Amino acid sequence: MDTAYEIQASFERGDASALEIVRVSLECISRLNDRYGAFVSIDEEGALTAAKRLDHARATGSHIGKLAGVPVAIKDNIATEAMPTTCGSRILREFQSTYDAHVVTRLVDEDAIVVGKTNMDEFAMGSSTENSAVCKTRNPWDKQHVPGGSSGGSAVAVACGMVPVALGSDTGGSIRQPASFCGVLGLKPTYGRVSRYGLVAYGSSLDQIGPFARDSRDLALLLSVIAGHDRRDSTSLRNARFDLAAKQEPDLSNVKVGIVDDLPAEGLDSCVQDAVSRMGGVVEQRGGKRVVVSLPHLSYAVAAYYIIAMAEASANLARFDGVHYGERYANPNNLQELYEQTRGTLLGDEVKRRIMLGTYVLSSGYYDAYYLQAQRVRTIIREEFASAFDVCDVVLMPTAPTPPYRLGEKNDDPLTMYLEDIYTVPANLIGACALSIPAGFTDDGLPIGAQLMAAPMNDGLLLNIADCVEQTTDYHKRKPFSSAGEDRESR
Repeated sequence: MDTAYEIQASFERGDASALEIVRVSLECISRLNDRYGAFVSIDEEGALTAAKRLDHARATGSHIGKLAGVPVAIKDNIATEAMPTTCGSRILREFQSTYDAHVVTRLVDEDAIVVGKTNMDEFAMGSSTENSAVCKTRNPWDKQHVPGGSSGGSAVAVACGMVPVALGSDTGGSIRQPASFCGVLGLKPTYGRVSRYGLVAYGSSLDQIGPFARDSRDLALLLSVIAGHDRRDSTSLRNARFDLAAKQEPDLSNVKVGIVDDLPAEGLDSCVQDAVSRMGGVVEQRGGKRVVVSLPHLSYAVAAYYIIAMAEASANLARFDGVHYGERYANPNNLQELYEQTRGTLLGDEVKRRIMLGTYVLSSGYYDAYYLQAQRVRTIIREEFASAFDVCDVVLMPTAPTPPYRLGEKNDDPLTMYLEDIYTVPANLIGACALSIPAGFTDDGLPIGAQLMAAPMNDGLLLNIADCVEQTTDYHKRKPFSSAGEDRESR
């Protein structure tokens, strides 16, 4: 499928109808979804109806939006009135929202066509999209490998060409890591830039909705639509709007790229390290300057993050008790049994683990030792990044320490899985913007991503740098399918 920019331009010129565009998307989903598990629900009737309405609007000379005719996928923890919002959990198996999330409304207002909801780790808790109660999602570059998580379904939908763009959520790397594993771009915007109204909360001080795409222009286009102040979200910034003019002509002549001299290297694969180093060379080749920065407490970021995230998850997921929302245990003898059996049988192991750990660190006698200490480390890390951004414009580091790993490889060792987030969690802790861009491939042909992080509200700078990189490399143009649409397995 073409890029969102190309689709919108083609529709506006009259070269293709919205109905034709949507049918191509739905056909691709029908052909590939059973194999890769990207979508958990598809609104074929709603998408076709919206396409017909849009074709009529164009024919009658009505206003056409910035995303007119563009098929979009939505992660299944973002509320949609037309489709269930399950969060990949049995406890929300049939849950139907009574309203659309703010970002969904913004997309529809600009004539995007929402075709379906994408798979995810249950309640966004995981880094592989294996923790979904619906199905496992598989990497399109090799279906025996994970696509990353928790927004794995959205990343796969874009990588496979089912849709040109998609939305995910990022609490500790859940957009950037699957983007890296699937060979696409994924942006975690500045905290507060995109409204969280309608996003099912996991870690409220960390969560942020963001876009997936196959190039930086589409990322910028989607961000310009979904960003903006929303009075219904108390964390929404007043100056949250993103103007496409902020993504200027690519020029890196005055950009300083920070290279971390004390980057935690335990578990860092050499092929990832080499790819990120080459990316630094590309930026330098385009006129950027590499400078060394120090982040001595970066190695503590994962520990601090998981204490804070689990504490917030414990509070946020208390509402899923069999009374307020979703499924419940049948025929309990009393209220206590209703709570215990509903949460015990309908929540997955990883979700229960995080709720219990979060409750523990918030409990009397442990709050000061764990949660308060983690918040102090968060402040230290924020101050260190602020000092780094005094001498550089962006920090370059890996998105993930490894390439995509095999399905099931890390399921028995949660700590190893958590360490996959070592380079992504700092951006969430400090509220910065961060972007994963394709940076190369392993010898086996699996994608590798590099991460660029900038101070809050510098999202446009990240997109400018990505644009420059795309003019020098072709990693973002490579696809897991042949020109005939065949995947690697079928060839």
